[in-house]
Formats: sequence, C-alpha cells, structure tokens
Amino acid sequence: MEQPGINARAQHILDSVFGYPAFRGQQAEIVEQIALGGDALVLMPTGGGKSLCYQIPALLREGVGVVVSPLIALMQDQVDALDEVGVRAAYLNSTQSFDEMVQTERKLRRGELDLVYVAPERLMTPRCLELLESSKIALFAIDEAHCVSQWGHDFRPEYIKLSVLHERFPEVPRIALTATADQQTREEIIERLQLQNALQFVSSFDRPNIRYQIVEKANARKQLLDFIENEHPGDAGIVYCLSRKKVEEVAEFLNASGVTALPYHAGMETATRSANQSRFLREESIVMVATIAFGMGIDKPDVRFVCHLDLPKSIEGYYQETGRAGRDGAPANAWMAYGLQDVVQQRRMIDQSEADDGFKRVQGAKLDAMLGLCETLSCRRVRLLEYFGQGASPCGNCDTCLNPPVSFDATVPVQKLLSAIYRVDQRFGAMHVMDVLRGVDSDKIKQWQHEQLSVFGIGAERGDAEWRAILRQAIAMGLVAVDHDSFNALKLTDAARPVLRGEKKILLREYQKPVSQRKKGVKPKGYVESDLSTQEQTVFDKLRWWRVETARKHNVPAYVIFHDATMREIAKARPASLDDLRHVSGVGEKKLETYGAEIIALMAELA
Repeated sequence: MEQPGINARAQHILDSVFGYPAFRGQQAEIVEQIALGGDALVLMPTGGGKSLCYQIPALLREGVGVVVSPLIALMQDQVDALDEVGVRAAYLNSTQSFDEMVQTERKLRRGELDLVYVAPERLMTPRCLELLESSKIALFAIDEAHCVSQWGHDFRPEYIKLSVLHERFPEVPRIALTATADQQTREEIIERLQLQNALQFVSSFDRPNIRYQIVEKANARKQLLDFIENEHPGDAGIVYCLSRKKVEEVAEFLNASGVTALPYHAGMETATRSANQSRFLREESIVMVATIAFGMGIDKPDVRFVCHLDLPKSIEGYYQETGRAGRDGAPANAWMAYGLQDVVQQRRMIDQSEADDGFKRVQGAKLDAMLGLCETLSCRRVRLLEYFGQGASPCGNCDTCLNPPVSFDATVPVQKLLSAIYRVDQRFGAMHVMDVLRGVDSDKIKQWQHEQLSVFGIGAERGDAEWRAILRQAIAMGLVAVDHDSFNALKLTDAARPVLRGEKKILLREYQKPVSQRKKGVKPKGYVESDLSTQEQTVFDKLRWWRVETARKHNVPAYVIFHDATMREIAKARPASLDDLRHVSGVGEKKLETYGAEIIALMAELA
C-alpha cells in the first residue's frame, strides 16, 4: 500500500538536504518506485542525476542504502560529498585499516548510517554478507550496472555474482544504474541481476552541451596541443590513449609544452596513480592523460573536454568516456584524432584475441558501428543516438553540422585501389599498395617488378594522404581486410566484387587537408563559457578562489564544496542574507549552515 506523502517527503529532502528546487526528468518516478519497495533499471546519461535516484530513497526508507560501486578510489570523494550535505555515509573497501573497517561495521549494525559504499569483491565475502544480514537494509543500488555484460566494453566478472542480492534479500528493493547500455546489454543486466519485474526508466541519451568533433590524424600530438591551447586554455580535461607507453609520452609532451598534465594507467605504482587522480579531482586546470582504466564514476563536474588519441573499441565506450565532460551542463568538447592505423589496430586486436568466434563477431559489429560514427557524412549526434535506439534531428553543434563534409562518387578511385591490391597478389601492406597506385619509383617496387603492372601509377593524381583516407574508408566499409598473419597484407573481401564489376556505387568523404588553428586563446564560435556579466565574472572568480582555499582546509575536492553552476547562480544573485542564499540551487540546509556566513561576508566585501 502506498505510503502517504512519499512524493512530498522526497521533495523536501531534495530541497533541504541537496538544495535543489525540483526533480529533473524521471527522477521523481524512480525515487517513488524504489522508496515504495519496487525494483528499477535506470539508464540515464552522465550528469543526469543518477545518484539522487538511490540516495533519496535511502533517506526515505528505514535502514541503510548499500551502494555497489566498482571503483574504490572514488568512494572517499562520494562519502565526502554526502558528509558535506549532512548525510551519514561511509564505505567498506581495502584502503581501510582493520580498526576503521570494524568501526564502520559497528555503525552499520547499529543503524547509524544512511548509505554505505561497497566494492563488489568485498560485498561477496562471507563476512560482508553476514554483516548485511544482521543489519537493516533500505535498498541495494548497483552502480555502473553495464559491468555485468560479458559483451560490453567494461565487463567485471564479480558483477555476475550480484544475483545473490535478490536470492538472499528478496524483500529489499534493488536499483541498477548505468549511463551506457544498448538493448542487448539491457537484456543481459535484467537476466543476470534477476530484474525481470523491475520497472525500466530510459532517459534520453542526448548530451546537448557536448560538441562532438573527429579530425583526420596528421600529427596527433600537435593537433591535440593546438586544440587545448586554442579552445580550452586553463581548463580541466581528460586525454585517452590505448597504451601505457603512449600515456606517459603524451603527458610528458603536454608538460613540456606548458600544459599541466598527469599520467594514469594500471602499470603505475598504486600510490602515484592515486595521488594523480586526487590532484585531478581536487585541483583545477589539470589534464589527465590516461588509459580507459581511468574515469568510471568520476564525479568531477567541470571537465571541459575529453580527447581520444586512439579509436575506442565501441560506441558504448566512446559515449561513456566522452560523457565525463560537461557533467555540470555547461558547454564541453569531445574531440578525437582518427586515422588509418586506428582501423588496422582495432581490427588486429579483435582478430588476434583468444575469444570465441561469437564474441569476435559481436566486437567486430561494435567496431563497425564506431567506424560508421567516424566516417559519417551526416550529424554525429544523430548517428550516436540512433545506436542507442533514439531518434533525433541534426544538432547543429557537431563538426559535421558546423562544417558539413563533402561527399564524392569514389567508385573509380576505389576500383583503382581494389585492382592494385589484387594485382600485387594481396601480399603487400598499405604503403606498398599506395606506392604502386601513385607510381613511386622505390627499391621495393623494382625488387618485385611492380612498375610493370598495369595499375602502376593509375592513381598518381592523388597524394598519399588522400589515398590513405580512401583506404581507411574502404577498410571501414568492409571492402578491404588486413591480414595480420601476413605482415598486414591488404586483401579483398567478398564485398569488393560488386564494386570491381561496377555493380555498386561508392560514396566517400572527400579528403580535407587539416586547416591551421585559430589564434591561441580564442574560443570556437558558439562556445559560451557562461552568461555572466563582467561584474558577475569578478564575483565568480572570487568565489572560485574562496572554494579552492575552503576545499584545501576540508581536504575535499573543490566541487564537493559547491559546483560551478551553483557559484554562477550566487554570482548572479549576489545574496545579501542567508535567506537569499537559501534560494540558490545547490545550497541545502547543511551547506547554508557551514558556508553561508562566509559567502554573505564575501558578497558584502564585493558590494
């Protein structure tokens, strides 16, 4: 039976504890479903407010909310953020001493906690399960639920065992949350976590504040530096690389170029890696260069850009990684440099993996979708959202909308390429085939007498970069394969036959030479930092300085004190009293009590 006033109580907690005047999207319905004891599967984009969907029901229900989270490195910051708003929170993980663990366990048994964060490995231990059975549990929240999918981009074996929660605690409501799941992954989450009776809440996957941009690789590091210096000087950002070695090299390059950058990958010493992550979260203007091991669950709201120097394996991975930008709703950029070698490398990784054929087929299809996003002639946002089953209109804010690519009938050039591959007996790699096409008089050409072939020089009208672009797109379309067992030799696929016979027309993106960058420090057209006046910007800058000092004293990340969005509202409102400040979004009762007097005093100084 429905509890009276559940929505009113939820609204009161939202306002008084978290400082927000109203729920967004489906938050209110999700909170009600869990608070009344039902299960839910929640798909909501990063920055959409997933945490409130389990934090508020945990405060509404009797007992403690147990949050299963895969990254212990972030639990401290999540607990700090809750502590700042007056919620009794703790975590159980391997970073604690035995005494700290025992103290947390006692609080849990005595009902002195509202929320406790637990890693899945810890949750599955007999000690932890016994602890939970002897405690009053309000709910289980399974964060990053896509980790349960063996077909997914971030599989964690321990997540499969979480079905034990339903078996051992059948009366406790469960909420599984993720920002990234296609239909197949959703079905797997439901099956493996036994959520067949759960209500599904699927929010829009669109992140309209993020501008998607994919450029042709020329000199990737220089292109990255130009992008940061021209569009994001002094901003916090993340740069993703495929290998540990590349992470180290790119971080070193950025530092030498005057950009404060830190490396992060699994091969580093734990203490160094943790220290780098802590600096990124707690300081401003830091660029983190990392493998995809970094970032899951990152709560830093003011990451202004996410860059990829290597092609992600799937659209899910790309969407989740780019989603770490602009969690505060302010404009942000997702930038990628992409080239022929990326296509070859990702294909090789799938072909040479020890997985079974079924898994390889799934991974191949995911890579094809990712390549389709890179090579699309239409709006990138439309292509991205279509992958997740959501229709959309052209956004007007991605690179293909702002600077539409030119398509051309590439049937003849592709026929020339396929013919050259065939004439060299499908035994040579990309560089040699392009030398044959362009009529390059090299020692290798002479050694194999390929200057005598009918295809020698038939593509001399195009440069090397143009042919690389054509070859890259031919591989992406599945007309050409790379044989990694034969020194990356190019081979024709069955799909090439109708093209060679003239039965199929091929449209490709026309190669565009990389353009020189704008003047350093100039934001791109349409990029608006905020709508603050000069006077309001002065107040905002003063508030940021105050926040840095306050965060240092409290030993928490700056955003735990207040988000940029809240400080922008304060700068606009210029509150003269605590009552004025109470009406600013993001200022709950505890923060009003803790920081209110300081902020009002700061406003008076600036009056």
